[in-house]
Amino acid sequence: MSATTCAPSAVATEVRHRLRLQLTSEHSMTVIEADRIITDTISFLLVCAADPHSRFRPSRQVDLGWHQFILNTRDYADFCDRVAGRFIHHVPDEFDAPVGRATEDVLSPTVNAIKAAGLPFHADLWLGDDGRCSQCHAGCTDCGQGDGN
Repeated sequence: MSATTCAPSAVATEVRHRLRLQLTSEHSMTVIEADRIITDTISFLLVCAADPHSRFRPSRQVDLGWHQFILNTRDYADFCDRVAGRFIHHVPDEFDAPVGRATEDVLSPTVNAIKAAGLPFHADLWLGDDGRCSQCHAGCTDCGQGDGN
């Protein structure tokens, strides 16, 4: 199943609503901000599912959405089973995050994969000030960024 095939129905409406409510109440953001983060988190996870051997990583804002989704363990595990056929792990590692142009270079493989798949994408979450790289780096997840442990 391709990422674009499952994008519209990848996450049930009630799950999106729950994630939106959690992000707005726990992180003092607007509903619109939360919805954009959820959308790009799903796009990120779909490209991870579709290409487990590539090195994809989330922006800081998308990582926040990913963390929130993971906290909803049953919904997240169900999503992973349906779209990837496996659990997409998130194993952060400490390192010095890139800044400025280096951030764009680090995130460009992910951004390019999302665009190529025709998935929803909000550039400001990836390439603006809020698009700073998260604490993750190569080795962060088993969606292609590490050794699968």
